[in-house]
Amino acid sequence: MGYHSIFGQTSDVTTLRQLGAVPNMLTMLRLFTLPFLVIEILDNHWKLAFALLWIAGISDALDGLLARLLKQKTTLGQYLDPIADKALLSTLFLVLAHVNVIPRYVTVLVFSRDLGILLISSLLYVTNILRDFPPSWLGKVSTAVQIVTVLIVMTAQVFRGAHLPEIRHMLLQCVAVLAPLSAAQYAWITLRRVQTQVPAAAEAPVLPPDA
Repeated sequence: MGYHSIFGQTSDVTTLRQLGAVPNMLTMLRLFTLPFLVIEILDNHWKLAFALLWIAGISDALDGLLARLLKQKTTLGQYLDPIADKALLSTLFLVLAHVNVIPRYVTVLVFSRDLGILLISSLLYVTNILRDFPPSWLGKVSTAVQIVTVLIVMTAQVFRGAHLPEIRHMLLQCVAVLAPLSAAQYAWITLRRVQTQVPAAAEAPVLPPDA
């Protein structure tokens, strides 16, 4: 058996073990509930959709906690968890705009921000200019506000609170402002990092082939 075959089997086993970790299984559960959540919203079954959203939210809170308690932090989980969060948020903004519960321009701003960041990060990663892309503080604030906004919007569809419409409107305006601001901050930070990386690479000594 060749080296490539051995290493390939080892990699497959490692991936399977990481999938079997409890936090990663909870993350997969969050992804599994997403299509059913979308279906219930499209069918105007807001109470069931609200319950599914809470299941997704609880699984999101538990996976990080269990990863620390059970010491099951994995490389797969570090990628899978933010992907699941972003898939949930982006899909909810899209479907809620489709059913005219939130303004479409808010969804356009959120998607434009995410798409721009994804394109920039992918381009810099492929060209080996940057390999890590930590979120900015404004980006974290923007994501947190988006999560709260979705929760309030869904709550307003199930419960008729006196001040829920005002809170909902205020949060949607905050999302609309924070999305482009956080994108601009991310682009500025990334540009500064690229400017410091390129001169360092240019000044590095070039060794002869036989060195």
